[in-house]
Amino acid sequence: MQLRPRFVGRLGVADAVTVANAMLGFLAAVVATMDPELAARLILLAGIADGLDGVLARRYGSTRVGEYVDSLADVASFGVAPAILVYAIAQQEWGISLSNLTLADAAVLFVPAFFVAAAVVRLAMYTAYDLSERTTCGVQTTLAATVLAAAYLSGVSDPAILVTATGVFVYLMITSIEYPELTDRDALAMGVVQFGAVLAPTLGPRVLPRALLAAAMAYLLLAPIFYAPDGRRD
Repeated sequence: MQLRPRFVGRLGVADAVTVANAMLGFLAAVVATMDPELAARLILLAGIADGLDGVLARRYGSTRVGEYVDSLADVASFGVAPAILVYAIAQQEWGISLSNLTLADAAVLFVPAFFVAAAVVRLAMYTAYDLSERTTCGVQTTLAATVLAAAYLSGVSDPAILVTATGVFVYLMITSIEYPELTDRDALAMGVVQFGAVLAPTLGPRVLPRALLAAAMAYLLLAPIFYAPDGRRD
């Protein structure tokens, strides 16, 4: 009997990039307690990997496990990692202690926890119902994580703002508002800016993360009304 890993020959190139996405999510979660800025950059890098695996799947073909691996990786990178990032920033700023937990401290604990829960539900619903559609219900986990990470890299370090934004995303991820998928052209343009924000977040007056945040917020607020998957206005 020959022993070898079960996944040999069953995972494609795109799946390998997706697994790398999950690894980046883990690294971001660990680093968040020591260096929040690096953690935010790793989350944005995971977002780039998330976009790249889709390109590779279309180019080289997908596998039967691809959609499941993708959702599992996204839980790590765009659910758990940004939640820990926000909590770590608040904990460092406010000195939260479990031995003397106030109501406000409990909110800082549970809002990120609900963010993870909403991300899990949203990704499961997407995999079950929206995978083949050009629109999806609720804000994408990638978008929520991008806004939080880009906001921090842009200089938004007030824990109250970040925790509040995290709470808003809890609702937006599970709402019935429809968001269209980005066209390849627009996704590429945003990916270039995102890569620049990862490499040089402090360039100039933090121009690259601020440009990324502006683009992400524009999509968040305007896409359900004005953006169509084929590039035309509705």
